[in-house]
Amino acid sequence: MRSEIEGKVVAITGASSGIGMATALMLAEKGAKVVLGARRTDRLEELAARITQHGGQVVYTATDVTRRDDLNNLVKLACDQFGRLDVIVNNAGTSQLSLIEDLDIEGWEEMIDTNLKGTLYGIAAAIPVFRQQGSGHIINIISTSGIKIVPMQGVYAGTKNAVRTISEALRQESNGQWRVTGISPGIVQTEFVNGLKNVGIRDTIVKKMETLAIQPEAVASAIAFAIGQPAHVDIGDIVIRPTAQD
Repeated sequence: MRSEIEGKVVAITGASSGIGMATALMLAEKGAKVVLGARRTDRLEELAARITQHGGQVVYTATDVTRRDDLNNLVKLACDQFGRLDVIVNNAGTSQLSLIEDLDIEGWEEMIDTNLKGTLYGIAAAIPVFRQQGSGHIINIISTSGIKIVPMQGVYAGTKNAVRTISEALRQESNGQWRVTGISPGIVQTEFVNGLKNVGIRDTIVKKMETLAIQPEAVASAIAFAIGQPAHVDIGDIVIRPTAQD
């Protein structure tokens, strides 16, 4: 039986490592045509070579999700190379953890630009294509940080909960034209924490990841599950986290 994933054209942001990379590899293995976007093109080149070596179809382009034109170019690449776009996975994200009273305004803006505006730019790039096709699927990677609110993560969780709200509104507004899925990972073994400016917090999280974190492939499986459903089935929300996570 033909897989629902086979032949679909899937664009993925933040594809150079972690969840994005795992998703690209898994979907390509299942027969999807993957369109990769990230800032580190050297890593995208290596990933594309791996996929090609295993018979997959892949293209990539430098993509900074804080730049609207980059998302438009990613979607255009999909359409130019493969004739359509079936799914966009808005995966790229960043985090700076601190007390709100510490006023890390630069960190706030970084998270708003990447996590919130970057996701909106991805949606804005994809919807005209989906509207023309009469179908499409938007998958937004959110976070369990937006479910359990704790100190130090207020602004980060705020950006993720904004995406959660936007995702549900978009689903309702589509009237079945396209599917919308929000996926909220918990602690995942990725390079995500490397960008944290607070060394103490970073070291604490890294240590916690060593004993608790799930692998990015687990999240990729959830993404594949949502994509692999029949066209009339919309998986709205998936929470995926370590069994021992608070």
